[in-house]
Amino acid sequence: MHSTALKAHQMVFKKVLLVSFAALLAWSAAIPAGARAQTVQLPDFTELVERVGPAVVNIRTTERGRAGPGGAGEMDPSMEEFFRRFGIPIPGRPNPRPGPRGDEEPQQRGVGSGFILSADGFVMTNAHVVDGADEVLVTLTDKREFKARIVGTDRRTDVAVVKIEAAGLPFVKIGDVNRLKVGEWVMAIGSPFGLENSVTAGIVSAKQRDTGDYLPFIQTDVAINPGNSGGPLLNLRGEVVGINSQIYSRSGGFMGISFAIPIDEAMRVSDQLRSNGRVIRGRIGVQIAPVTKEVAESIGLGKPAGALVQSVESGGPADKAGVEAGDIITRVEGKVVEKSGDLPRLIGGMRPGTKATLQVFRRGATREVAVTVAEFEADRPARRAQAEPGAPAAKNALGITASDLNDAQKRDLKVKGGVRVDAVDGAAARAGLKEGDVILSIDNTEITDTKQFTSVVARVEKARAISVLVRRGEWVNYLVIRPGR
Repeated sequence: MHSTALKAHQMVFKKVLLVSFAALLAWSAAIPAGARAQTVQLPDFTELVERVGPAVVNIRTTERGRAGPGGAGEMDPSMEEFFRRFGIPIPGRPNPRPGPRGDEEPQQRGVGSGFILSADGFVMTNAHVVDGADEVLVTLTDKREFKARIVGTDRRTDVAVVKIEAAGLPFVKIGDVNRLKVGEWVMAIGSPFGLENSVTAGIVSAKQRDTGDYLPFIQTDVAINPGNSGGPLLNLRGEVVGINSQIYSRSGGFMGISFAIPIDEAMRVSDQLRSNGRVIRGRIGVQIAPVTKEVAESIGLGKPAGALVQSVESGGPADKAGVEAGDIITRVEGKVVEKSGDLPRLIGGMRPGTKATLQVFRRGATREVAVTVAEFEADRPARRAQAEPGAPAAKNALGITASDLNDAQKRDLKVKGGVRVDAVDGAAARAGLKEGDVILSIDNTEITDTKQFTSVVARVEKARAISVLVRRGEWVNYLVIRPGR
């Protein structure tokens, strides 16, 4: 009896095992092959480091300056780079200019990283690593050291190329940024705090991250610190996809957010630096701002896209083409301007003399404007027009007291019409309108004088948001007034 019960229990146990094993096989088959592989093994970077590491270099820079006790010459080079990079005065160096001849000594200025582009010694790094240096020293992983010549630097993209006199050097392979995906594993090699050939790894956190610079950045969580600047960001194929350039930090050290310059943009700059010694960019002479969701909805644009033209340089390409302050540029040569930062990148990539078609949104309608791209030059200082009040008008329902512009004011402001705000309160004040502002349009209707201004305001629907195009000094912007609030 006991033996029979035991056999029965054994049969039940075998059936349970078979069912469990079958369920496990089914569950395993349901998981994609790629996911199964990831659960089994994390990336191994050892072979990658051995293959690419020799093409990564350490860069030290020196400058001529006055030596003194406790001066910057005794400072750790990585900390000096940190001070310079983030605009903090360097302790012990109140005057960064060289001292008198005969009292000058080469002093360590900074430390960074770079990578070899070609076997004959062209090296890419960040512009801020070598900018202002009197001497650039490049050290290879085999401890050979070379004095480098600065081929060219471009501060707007923070890209530089230097040249060392050597042959048969190991060099990197350039990757395709378009194939890079968010969540993909990436690796950095550099000299954080002067610690040469340090390897860190992480994933791509975001692409096309706009930080206000000329280029959209690759955001990663790879540990980057002062000294990593100029080093390569690599994919798992051993290809360079970016140049490690910036970090987000409140302490000066790594806090989980790093930014790299996309290598495709950097290579375009590098090619120009190697052939011309400088970068030639296009410009059309406009100052721009983002288009907010409120503004886009209030003027009938739909979604918040494009670049709002805040001012147009007098006599510049955009001015000659008929672009006006308040226009929203939505396309360049058929390419969509998704955000304001896209415009300088699209125009900057064009050669001077190129004829480009801009699509602009103006007072509720879309039109095309042909502009001839000029060469980029230093920004001109803005000249502010001083408005003198004309005949005052009565305060209206929006809380605005306005007056006409005289002919001299119109010439100074380069406008055909508009009214000057003499006093403001209520909903208009809450929207940000200020005394001295010039109102150019309301709800896509161009304003010519106070009489028409009063008429237009009387017709607007008080229950909805009202878009007002305002000029303040040399700038224009949209304000959204909500009378019911």
